[in-house]
Amino acid sequence: MRRIINSTFVTIDGVIDGPQHWPALGARDDGDAQLDVLLGCDSVLLGRDTYHSFASVWQGRSGDPYTDKINSVSKYVVSTTLDKAEWENTSVISGDVVAEIARLKDGPGGDILQYGFGRLSHTLMEHGLLDELRLWVHPFFFGRADGDGLLFKEGTRAMFDVIEAKTYDSGVVLLSYRLRKNG
Repeated sequence: MRRIINSTFVTIDGVIDGPQHWPALGARDDGDAQLDVLLGCDSVLLGRDTYHSFASVWQGRSGDPYTDKINSVSKYVVSTTLDKAEWENTSVISGDVVAEIARLKDGPGGDILQYGFGRLSHTLMEHGLLDELRLWVHPFFFGRADGDGLLFKEGTRAMFDVIEAKTYDSGVVLLSYRLRKNG
């Protein structure tokens, strides 16, 4: 069975929104690890907002391993408002999200990488479909975000086991967790 692996940037104060507006950390040394996560998967799963953000950056670009891979893989965007997706190799999931994602997970292929941590991630956790969580914790408090811009939301409870913790020279800490199925 394919795994769904979530990869999310987060600040110490739990902000996940707008990483392009966060303070610069200088030379980033976690790029190879981010590429390795993507290269280990053959599909990408996105919520609508993350889809729009990613497509605006990566669509139409090429020339480096990350960009070439993210443009070539199968992408699935979960949305009830999108009729079709413009980014190549992208399908829209708009019906029974849980059933469609469970079908994808049970199908052939490699792991599925999910970016962003919003309603879709909470739905995946609630239904036992999220297998791993990789939090790229950035070493600062951003100090502002609304409810949708925060990692922490009321409602979903889940237990995780630590897989790995790795600190990069930039100060970013990658915390990798596996969802505890009977937690």
